Amino acid sequence: MPKKILGVVMGNCVHVAGIMTFLRLAEDVGYDTHFLGPATPIPDIISASLELHPDVLAVSYRLTPAVAESLFAELKGTLHDAGLSSVDLICGGTPPVAEVASKTGMFSRIFSGEEGPAEVLEYLRGQSSQQEASIPPQKLMERIVSRQPYPLIRHHFGLPDVSKTIEGVRKISAAKVLDVLSLGPDQNAQFSFFRPSEMDSLQHGAGGVPVRTREDLAGIYEASRCGNYPLMRCYSGTRDLLLWAEMNKEVINNAWAAVPLCWYNALDGRSDRPPAESILENLKVMAWHAERGIPVEVNESHHWSLREAPDTVAVVAAYLAALNAKKQGVETYVAQFMFNTPMGTSYVADLAKMTAKRDLIESLHDASFASVRQVRTGLMSLSANMFMAKGQLASSIALAMNLEPHIVHVVGYSEANFAATPEVVIESCQMIHGVIRNQLYDAPNATLDSRVVARRDVLLSEAKLLLSAIESLGQGVEALTDPNVIAKAIEIGLLDAPHLKGSRFARGEVRTQMINGACIAVNEKGCSLTEKERIERVFGR
Repeated sequence: MPKKILGVVMGNCVHVAGIMTFLRLAEDVGYDTHFLGPATPIPDIISASLELHPDVLAVSYRLTPAVAESLFAELKGTLHDAGLSSVDLICGGTPPVAEVASKTGMFSRIFSGEEGPAEVLEYLRGQSSQQEASIPPQKLMERIVSRQPYPLIRHHFGLPDVSKTIEGVRKISAAKVLDVLSLGPDQNAQFSFFRPSEMDSLQHGAGGVPVRTREDLAGIYEASRCGNYPLMRCYSGTRDLLLWAEMNKEVINNAWAAVPLCWYNALDGRSDRPPAESILENLKVMAWHAERGIPVEVNESHHWSLREAPDTVAVVAAYLAALNAKKQGVETYVAQFMFNTPMGTSYVADLAKMTAKRDLIESLHDASFASVRQVRTGLMSLSANMFMAKGQLASSIALAMNLEPHIVHVVGYSEANFAATPEVVIESCQMIHGVIRNQLYDAPNATLDSRVVARRDVLLSEAKLLLSAIESLGQGVEALTDPNVIAKAIEIGLLDAPHLKGSRFARGEVRTQMINGACIAVNEKGCSLTEKERIERVFGR
């Protein structure tokens, strides 16, 4: 028999939204709930308790703290007189009311309104106040399950000083605002950690924290062992990826790996490797993690959109990334959906592109392969005006919540000005908690908008054509997981982006324009090209 909760709003308080949300969450996890309505007199609370015999009596009061103190004292005495002293009492109210409630000693749990649905669900699932100090799950899927339906919150962090990064990680972890802390090493570390003699001293701290030893990494991880013990993960290196993978697993219990498929090579200047060589190494890194049961994210699709590739190319890149991860034995795939990219992408076009990616990726699901959806704000979409950037960040995640993500990757609102400080990380995460609370329950589903569906269908149809064209470069479907074929597709321009112009390994000849909020391939006169027409141009037909 399910546990029974009786919810009441005491005295003359008529504010019922908070307790209704609480009871709705309780129903979601299997409780039998009853609600007496607003402004309930204490005698009515006693009568209902005697009739229903609840396991939990949840009382709410959101008015004057002094009045709350009197009501709590009266309730305590009346419950005792009625023989109901054993009922489990919990309380919800404003922070001042919660402070008064805590002094009474009569409540097993008090909610001040500062908690989110995730913390309420933890309580409802059996985590008592005495158990709160326990360490949350330290594996990705277990953490996701423990928080459902609330998504995990992720933020990246790394200051150009190791000691300040350690201090910041401790402060962020203690704030309990996120579940995943992604460490960003500087470019020197990513490129030459295992080749220190090749580091450029002038680039010390550029782009992240100057991790130089395993002890640096261990110190940063140790700082995260407080608060809600966030999972930690680290950006992959741009060279020596397997050595980075081994160190991240051993030192920080890397929550999941993030590697590219076609990047971190001569195409983007992050290393001097040719694409075919780097793709082969990237696949080996995926397989290494797969053998150890570590989830894998492939940073691929948004790299094409950041370089203003046609939306169809970005959609195909998302599918190729997931397909290749699956081929390497990855069982849990973290599918990243970067919104607002390229600049000027409309809500309709953005959501259509993301649902097309989602549908293709999830078409690969089977007993041995599943993906989790991770959404994030566009890397270059935030204004240098930080008040405006805060609005853009909230707006972006409100749109992204339509994908029902398992992970929300928060980007600090300061990114256009400076790398996020601990204070910015905490504030940005708190902002997104506010967005999620509003979006999580009964928000309209924008993915069903007819314009989104129509554009998604076009992208899926065009993606099919492009995938067939890539397959034609090799031996059927196996071509899509052949590093040489993928490199060939880049070399001849099937996979192409304007920003690749001048590359030794890519064409960089495709032209694109933002048309009706979508990134579309165009001809020399600026007229849009269908994907069929673009492919024919590539093959010279």
